[in-house]
Amino acid sequence: MKEPYCYLGVDVGTTGVKAVLFDASGVEIGAGLAEYKLETPRPDVVELDAEVYWQSVCRAVTEAFASSAASPEKLRALSVTGQAETLIMTDDDFRPLRKAIVWLDNRAAAEAKKIEERFGAEELFRMSGQTEMLPCWPAAKILWYRTHEPELFRRTAHYLMVEDYILHKLTGRCVSCLGLLPSTLYYDIRTGGYSPAMLDFLGIDAARLPELLDCGENAGTCIANDSPIPAGVVAAAAPLDHVCGNLGSGCSSPGVISETTGCTLALCAAFPKLVYDEKKRISTYLGFAPGSFVLLPWAPTAGMLLKHFRDEFSGGSNYRELDEMAAMVAPGSDGLLLLPHCAGAVSPVCNPAARGVAYGVTLAHGKKHWARAIMESVAFLLRDNVEALRQLGAEITAIRTLGGASASALWLQIKADVLELPLAVVKCKEATSLGAAILGAAARGDFDDPGSAAAGMVRIARVVEPGENRDIYRECFKNYRKLNDLLLPTFGGGL
Repeated sequence: MKEPYCYLGVDVGTTGVKAVLFDASGVEIGAGLAEYKLETPRPDVVELDAEVYWQSVCRAVTEAFASSAASPEKLRALSVTGQAETLIMTDDDFRPLRKAIVWLDNRAAAEAKKIEERFGAEELFRMSGQTEMLPCWPAAKILWYRTHEPELFRRTAHYLMVEDYILHKLTGRCVSCLGLLPSTLYYDIRTGGYSPAMLDFLGIDAARLPELLDCGENAGTCIANDSPIPAGVVAAAAPLDHVCGNLGSGCSSPGVISETTGCTLALCAAFPKLVYDEKKRISTYLGFAPGSFVLLPWAPTAGMLLKHFRDEFSGGSNYRELDEMAAMVAPGSDGLLLLPHCAGAVSPVCNPAARGVAYGVTLAHGKKHWARAIMESVAFLLRDNVEALRQLGAEITAIRTLGGASASALWLQIKADVLELPLAVVKCKEATSLGAAILGAAARGDFDDPGSAAAGMVRIARVVEPGENRDIYRECFKNYRKLNDLLLPTFGGGL
């Protein structure tokens, strides 16, 4: 049997690196995972030795090939995606001068305030698409670095995202994907380049930053390195993980968006031109197609709610048993209505002080009602965000669904009924890595562009159509909206 060619998608996550190999039809043929623990020596300080990222990539890729029938010599292309905002400072030889400042790090609160005072919230929003000036943005981190570690600041030759650092290890080139940069706050989404005014305020110049590449652009060929990746393999520039997941779920046609219900809820909707949410609910990023943009609404709790209920209140039931119990309850959970804001609300209405609410509780409500009501509340929150995207001009006719909740047939049907849209379940469970691999395949020239590569490599497992309960859920969603509009503004202000 002839050994197949393959493509590699590397996802550098917050606590680990995932490397997945795919054949030319998008079928997963090998995978590896290398985990690490972040260092949190003080409140608001989150760091990691930059070399740990590279070592973890090497381990994950080695494991992926070990689990596959493909040899490294059959690898045609790769791409590296993952987290945004993690900052690595290096010298002229690309040796890290200090530990990476991880995206979760919030030490630069004072510096974020200074940047906002200098430029104004409205200009920062127009420049970056980000709805707030936060201390985790790399511009604030660089200003903190300049103030608190001036000697290292003077020696710094390069400021890199973690994906840039990995790409340099692989190819020897200092390049970055535009799709990683909007939340740096030193990249201008209006011009497609670095902001001279911001760089001047930070005290650095563009020579210290990587060359800019479009998503899917050839980022160079690999050189001999410590991983099993052979020299000569093509590497592609990749945007952040949510956008790669959008591509890896096949959202390359108009009207199709992705939603991920894992611990959190995240949506990704593409737009052909620059779009802002004037109400500052949803941030703007760059899409996987050159010149395109995406809006990324999200919520901090989704699948996490069902997990918490399972662990704390279900009496030892597993997810399958919760599904079976919830299926015994009629749509609407016999009047039990939940607001799922147990860790605050982000979009479509932002209120960090928001908390969960149970409304209409009676003594007749049991475990099965609570399980179904949780699923329904997440579906209502999902529709709330879909409606916000429509208000901003998104034409949404179908949804590709990802995340652990897609394993629940009941939850999928509830979502389809609430949204009144078909939900397509993607066959590949590693859509983010597949999206990265698709970009590599396109950069290699094996497909005309990422869209045609996605058409050839993304497979749909099944499609869930809206059912007979859509009318019931239309009324339930109206009630959810009324309760949400009434109570959400009260949190944080006292009773």
